[in-house]
Amino acid sequence: MSSAVVNGVAGAGAGIVAQIVTYPLQTVNTRQQTERSAKKRKKKNTSTLFQMLQLIQTEGWGGLYSGLKPSLIGTAASQGIYYYFYQILKNKVEDLAAARGNKGLGDGTVGMFSWLGIAAVAGSINVLLTNPIWVLVTRMQTHTQAEKKIMESKRKLLLKDVTRANSTEASILKDRLYKLDSEKPCPYGTVQTVREVYRESGVRGFWKGLIPTLIMVCNPSIQFMIYETLAKRLQSKRSGKELPKKNLTAMEVFLLGAIAKLGATVVTYPLLVVKSRLQAKQEIGRNVMSRYTGTIDAIIKMIRYEGLHGFYKGMSTKIVQSVFAASVLFMVKEELVKFVVMLIARSRTVLGPSSKKR
Repeated sequence: MSSAVVNGVAGAGAGIVAQIVTYPLQTVNTRQQTERSAKKRKKKNTSTLFQMLQLIQTEGWGGLYSGLKPSLIGTAASQGIYYYFYQILKNKVEDLAAARGNKGLGDGTVGMFSWLGIAAVAGSINVLLTNPIWVLVTRMQTHTQAEKKIMESKRKLLLKDVTRANSTEASILKDRLYKLDSEKPCPYGTVQTVREVYRESGVRGFWKGLIPTLIMVCNPSIQFMIYETLAKRLQSKRSGKELPKKNLTAMEVFLLGAIAKLGATVVTYPLLVVKSRLQAKQEIGRNVMSRYTGTIDAIIKMIRYEGLHGFYKGMSTKIVQSVFAASVLFMVKEELVKFVVMLIARSRTVLGPSSKKR
């Protein structure tokens, strides 16, 4: 089994574990990102804990896991594809670096910009293949939020009509208002989400937010660049000139993953907010400031109506979620790789003697 396949499978498994553990934070964060608020409007209580408790109160525990099924499929696919292509490219670049070192054209190691390029190419392939899944996940995470906004706008219109109507019409409108207040957002399944996205924008609707997502490829690129650089330095300091280099412990991988993800998240967060808003249902708010025709339009309207603050909504939640998820991801992935390699080595020792006898 090639190292690329091992890393791909391990990355998919680790991604699923990290996603399940941190998914409630991700749901709250997506809702924070897609919440529109004008510059002069009074700020609501946007603390993560408050919003999480409010979500549980209004939608139950299931609300924290809206869109979990497609998210797990997307995570497994994304991590598997990313790590597979990342490992293939990494092996080739390391071989080239070693060959150049043997010819006296370098020290035989891969440079920082090479790591950045490898991660960028692997990330771009991953984005192009998995973007439709993440459109569905964003829609499902923000569905209740969107439906509540639509109901609020309908309620305001009915209240205006009540004040203008005569006594007979007013009673009819009040009945409608009562029915509207008693309504709750319907459950939102994957199939229903697929139909809605296709009905709104056709096939291209599944690639909404592709431009900021492709630009955001620099997030894992920065993350892996920081991680690989720190890991290489730590291994070099510990092992010195000894070969092979000593493996990092699970806790060291956890801490390095946290540091790498923190740096990458701070740099690329505004693009993540733009991407989430493009992928979410456009009816949220139903006014001019809430409807975007594309990436540039979203950026201009966010600056105009919300200011720079709008690009950093929910950033504290995202940092906690991303850093914790990345730490778990790196740690579990490295342990899975070690486990698979150990199984392969054991199977070879068991099958070795029997194969020789034949």
